Amino acid sequence: MVRRERAALASVVFAVLFAQVLLYPGVETLAETFGAADPATGSRWFLAAEFAAFVAFAGVWGVASDRAGRRVPFIAAGAFGGSLGYAALVVLDVEFGVALALRVLQGAATIGAFSLSMTMLMDLSPDHGKDMGAAGIAIGSGTALGAPVGGRLTELDPMLPLVAGGVALAVAGVAALFVPDRAPGGHGDSLREGLRVLSERPELGVPFAFGFIDRFTAGFFALVGTLYFGNVFGLDPGAVGLTLALFFAPFALLQYPFGRLSDRVGRTVPIAAGSATYGLVVVGIGLAPHVRLAQGGMVLVGVLGALMSPATMALVTDLAGDDERGVSMAGFNAAGSLGFLTGIVGGGWVAEQYDFTTAFVLAGGAELALAALALPALLRLD
Repeated sequence: MVRRERAALASVVFAVLFAQVLLYPGVETLAETFGAADPATGSRWFLAAEFAAFVAFAGVWGVASDRAGRRVPFIAAGAFGGSLGYAALVVLDVEFGVALALRVLQGAATIGAFSLSMTMLMDLSPDHGKDMGAAGIAIGSGTALGAPVGGRLTELDPMLPLVAGGVALAVAGVAALFVPDRAPGGHGDSLREGLRVLSERPELGVPFAFGFIDRFTAGFFALVGTLYFGNVFGLDPGAVGLTLALFFAPFALLQYPFGRLSDRVGRTVPIAAGSATYGLVVVGIGLAPHVRLAQGGMVLVGVLGALMSPATMALVTDLAGDDERGVSMAGFNAAGSLGFLTGIVGGGWVAEQYDFTTAFVLAGGAELALAALALPALLRLD
């Protein structure tokens, strides 16, 4: 029973990431379709709008779920709301500014399905590494498949990734309705009181910091990586999607075994080992003289990300109280979304103002600096 529930919840996480990443390979074309004056800048803001909503609304969904003592209705509502947001972008003939507003609304709904599905995985069993490994497989699989599929769909029609994303979220919403709700009993805390738990448990700042670092790179590759492989190496959208999949495929396939490893050896070793080399590989991709070397670096980044990700998410589960899981995972996802947003906006701005090499060096250097600052706190926590 638990295994089936784990698979069903992971499928919701998969659908959210699959729908999200479908847009990445052709995001510049999509921004141009909506009438962005500068497609490169427009693509940055089109991605950033969704993640700004993720940051703003993750905590709202988490507190609401913890307070109600329910997860399933909120997950279904978020999935269906996100599906409607994708559909509105397809059906309505709107200018770029309105499209950004619709992206915010779509993101505000979608983060509920994503964050609370992960929270329900926290509720399943005491094997936190295994449960978060399942979430990690879903994240990695969704992104790995979304990139090449989105590239191919974009070549047919720039709006097709939006159609496919809306369908995926609708199916996920239906699937969520059949999962038993294992949430602990609710409480009467207000939104302000619910969010206060994040300040009352400062140790949660450790996995939040590493979650920020992890998603920062994902956001950086989502935009800058897409433009880099297209503009520098001349790859078409389909080939760009396949190249992004070189990162996301090992990231997906290795999450579950690395998650189980963290249950046996603890969270510190996987997180520390991955963070120590992650930034260096990012710099190496930006300095690679040939596309094959850069693609090899993408594979290595995927392996290191898979080593860190489930251990980091499991650490949130280890630290959160039973009736605080929703808001704790929401805080983790908000930190991760903020990292993704920083990777998109900051990385895109540096690449636009300077060049891709500078963007990769700064991104990798930032990864190393943040990891060095957070590592002592992780060791003290262990």
